[in-house]
Amino acid sequence: MSQEEAKPERAPKGERPEKGEKPEPDTAKTDESPSEGGSGKEHDQEPEERQPAWAARRDLIDHAPDFIGSLVSRDQLGVTGGHVAGDVNFHLGTQSFGARSRSVSGQVRPEDIEQVAAFFQSCPSFDAALERLRDDHVVVLRGSRGTGRRSAALMLLHRLGARPIQSFDPGTAPTALPDALEDSPGFLLHDLSTSRSRPLLEPHVLGMREKLQRHGGRFVITVDTSAFLGEVPCVLWEPPPVADVLRAHVRALVGSEAWERLRLLASVEDFLRRTHQPGETKTFAEQLAAHHRGELDEGKLADFARSALADRVSGWLTSPEKERGDELRDKAFLIALAVFDKAPYAIAAELGDSLFVELQRTANPDEPPVIPIFGSSTASRLELAHAVGSTQDEVTEWGPVSQYRAEFQDTRTPSVLLHEVWTVHPSARPALVRWIQQLAKDGRPLVRTRAAAATALLAEADLPSAMAHLVEPWAGGRSYNGWLTAANTLSLASLLEVRGVSRILHSWCIGEHPSRRWTAIRVYGLLGPMQPVEALDALLDTVRLENDEEEEVNQLAEATQLLLLAAHEPVLPRLASLAQGNQTPHGDALYDHALRAFGLACEESEEGTDRPLVLKWFADARSSPDSNEDDLVAGLWRAGLRNRAHTDSARGTLQEWVRVAERDTYTEQALTPLLAALADTETDRQRIDHLLRTAHDAGGRPLHVTHRLRAAVAAQS
Repeated sequence: MSQEEAKPERAPKGERPEKGEKPEPDTAKTDESPSEGGSGKEHDQEPEERQPAWAARRDLIDHAPDFIGSLVSRDQLGVTGGHVAGDVNFHLGTQSFGARSRSVSGQVRPEDIEQVAAFFQSCPSFDAALERLRDDHVVVLRGSRGTGRRSAALMLLHRLGARPIQSFDPGTAPTALPDALEDSPGFLLHDLSTSRSRPLLEPHVLGMREKLQRHGGRFVITVDTSAFLGEVPCVLWEPPPVADVLRAHVRALVGSEAWERLRLLASVEDFLRRTHQPGETKTFAEQLAAHHRGELDEGKLADFARSALADRVSGWLTSPEKERGDELRDKAFLIALAVFDKAPYAIAAELGDSLFVELQRTANPDEPPVIPIFGSSTASRLELAHAVGSTQDEVTEWGPVSQYRAEFQDTRTPSVLLHEVWTVHPSARPALVRWIQQLAKDGRPLVRTRAAAATALLAEADLPSAMAHLVEPWAGGRSYNGWLTAANTLSLASLLEVRGVSRILHSWCIGEHPSRRWTAIRVYGLLGPMQPVEALDALLDTVRLENDEEEEVNQLAEATQLLLLAAHEPVLPRLASLAQGNQTPHGDALYDHALRAFGLACEESEEGTDRPLVLKWFADARSSPDSNEDDLVAGLWRAGLRNRAHTDSARGTLQEWVRVAERDTYTEQALTPLLAALADTETDRQRIDHLLRTAHDAGGRPLHVTHRLRAAVAAQS
């Protein structure tokens, strides 16, 4: 019954010049200007082709991250990741790469070796490395940072009696290693620095092996997963399970009997459900030992897992940046993965590089940004992020498509990481703002939705800054995508229970700024299922302002359509009562609003089918003796068909239902009693009969179902 059938949306009056006219000067207030770090182009941008409101809502539901749950059928889940803190900083970076060719070494203290031996837990990758070290005298242990590689290397040498252990500087050139091996039993080089111009090659290893075999020495080299090794054989290091490491540490500290009791604590169960680095596990074991001795209560013990995650995130962001920029690129990927958690890996990698460019512009404004095209493996990136990958179906506008997705093992990581970046590292804000603004303009619904979700998390951390830098420029600009992103952001922030959002919505909804008012109206439509009565009251109050702008009238109707489709039980009776007459001072506007919103709702179908959603309500109500929704639906249809302003669009929608009935028996069975209910006067019968006689398929051919429907209506009238 809406009169805007398939028309693209125009910007609100005053926001877009008519064709052939020059735009008026921007008179927006200071707080509506582009944010710092933004391009300022948002205000010169023509609005995009409009997306239907219900389709935009589905995009939000399909592509939003897990922290907001689903908006369908009032199933709102606002799980937040709270602010966490800790005292232990985890620095994951290695020493800077240098050009030195001479080796620098020192002896590992015996007490350090004994300390590791007291709690070290073996595993299959350790056993494989031990066998190779025994036979070949040299082994390369390859693995992620922070996974216990150094402890494993020390224990490999210790198990074979290769003591004392000489430790080399990680910047030692691979070509210098064979000559640096003196007559010592054991050698360790932890985190060897390599590059394309200085890789570790097989001749280096062969030279070391030959020299070691002469005097029975052993050498363990640990490298990162991204190290350049040529054809050098290596053992992939995979640490023992967290439970095994924790058990070994606790037993070493307080004994086996105490471990059996501590293992039953809820905080231990919670800790073991998550992924942890060996260093974090060691610290937690020390906390458990303190609890066993009565020095730490269980409440503080339970907080440790959150603190460990915060320390890990802090370590990611504060690790030193190498000259070649690998660390900065890794940080950009981690931030991108926080935004695109459980989304296709390729998108996180692609847009992580876009953020890397923005961060380079902040760090080195006088140098052109450079992105290494190749070199970062998927496995090494996911290991760094404590993330996993899997192939799953991804929702697209063309249906499910198989994609390789990446997700953090700890579901709290995205929230903690974005909070940390936004509040602790303000120097990153300009780059982050520019990047999120780019995401909001992307052609992919997933990317635009995640831009809104990320901004909602930033608003949770610092609402005024998120509003000033992102939400207000979107809502005050000329881009439809910007308005929609602002609306989605405030909707998700409301689900996160961010204080201040409700006041923003109320002031925008009754304010004089058209695009901000559009944004607030859309949010009320999206969030209506949470408080449908209050949301409908707010929308009807706006209708009563007697605004005769066609654009805003349609915006309000779309918002109420969203509300009706998502929570029809309380909304449908209100709309039906408004359509019964127009005897109040504002009756005409409310009457028209009810019919517009109902007409838009009638155009939508059940998910995955073309069966009309409103028709299903009618059929379900007829089969339920306690429901009168069938009478309400029929009453709204009668009002639409009889009203001169809405009759054309109402007939068009009803004929589309008839076309669906031609190929769907369920729709035909549900439509028959509705048509009979609409033909309750002679004029109405003639109208329905004419509608059926003139209904045709897309090719202009008569529909067979119309004969059956006409006969059924005549029999029931």
